[in-house]
Amino acid sequence: MAGQRIPDFNHIRRGARCRGPRQGKVARGAGEMAPRAADCVSTVYTRYGSAPTRVLSAVPTKLDTVAELQPFPWQPGIATGIGSLPGENPLDAARVIYDALPDFPHLAELPGRGPGADMIGRAAALLVDIPVEITARGWHIAERPGRDLRRAHSYLSADLDALEEVFDGWAGLLKLQVAGPWTLAATVEQFRSLNPALADPGLVADLAVSLAEGVAAHVAEVAKRLPQASLVVQLDEPALSAVAEGAVPTASGLSRVRTPDEEFLRERLGQVIAATPNYTIVHCCSQQVPFGIIRGAGADGISLDISQLTTPDFDKLAEAAEAGHGLLFGIAERSGLTPEKAARSAAEVWRRMGLSPAQCAGQVVLTPACGLAGSSPEEAKKTLRVVREAATILPEVVEG
Repeated sequence: MAGQRIPDFNHIRRGARCRGPRQGKVARGAGEMAPRAADCVSTVYTRYGSAPTRVLSAVPTKLDTVAELQPFPWQPGIATGIGSLPGENPLDAARVIYDALPDFPHLAELPGRGPGADMIGRAAALLVDIPVEITARGWHIAERPGRDLRRAHSYLSADLDALEEVFDGWAGLLKLQVAGPWTLAATVEQFRSLNPALADPGLVADLAVSLAEGVAAHVAEVAKRLPQASLVVQLDEPALSAVAEGAVPTASGLSRVRTPDEEFLRERLGQVIAATPNYTIVHCCSQQVPFGIIRGAGADGISLDISQLTTPDFDKLAEAAEAGHGLLFGIAERSGLTPEKAARSAAEVWRRMGLSPAQCAGQVVLTPACGLAGSSPEEAKKTLRVVREAATILPEVVEG
């Protein structure tokens, strides 16, 4: 992201996988109240690294709250974006999305504006009672709110104002993206330490509680501005594979942060997923997507870059599909990419999963492989056009 140091975990090779969403959850409109995030918290810490001070109810899965199966909030043959776009004008970005993705638009992120407008900065702006600031190394937990956090709040407010103006009266799907708790913990440094928050389990628990409350408030704010919209939440977890593999470096770079227990990984991610009743997708664009952790945390959908899949991944992906998870197939940008080639790439993945072609178009949404902040405005528009047109012909291609 522009203007900040975020660890590069793209070289990591990992091999876990995914298990089950809360099928049947419908994207929530504005008239429904989000639960208090604290109601979804199993343990709360008052001091980083201290013992727990109060224990609440166990983290529920969204399946616990679903009475009937209604798997996907989208119609067959549609596309959406991942999140980021080039440029600095939120009104322009909202108009591009409105025109390019009429069936499944999303709230744009514009990291080109600088720190605070990036993925981590937006999540930081949502944290409750955990202030952060920018240092030469990146985002760092601070003693008190300051200029950096005010700037992040200002960027988010401008983005929401633009969204409200362009999408006034919107009554369809709308996706909101937020960095997930593990990517946040792997990226933000501790207070009075250069090590990532990930190295302190108590602080990780605090971050998950804070982020869950912030996500619930964020969704409620968007629902208030666009009361007829059906909101979908996407948690961006590009660092989840590295966290689960024990590949996140300490401040010195000479060692790695201890791998969290898998149950702890699921619970903290599940805490944030459970913060709203909305259909929730976890996006992980790295190799070796940890499907088991994502499914065990209760995600409804999984978003991934299909170019990163290896042979063992197809069985895991098929298990996720058979369990009723929505799947967002990211199509990698490359020279000469056409809607036909993109649709064939997605259809080939589905074929290798060994599932009925009739299922594919209703369960799969096409997306770019990752955010488009590094593209030129024209390249970004072209990529969105290609994935949208590929999605419309996918039903025919997969049956062919």
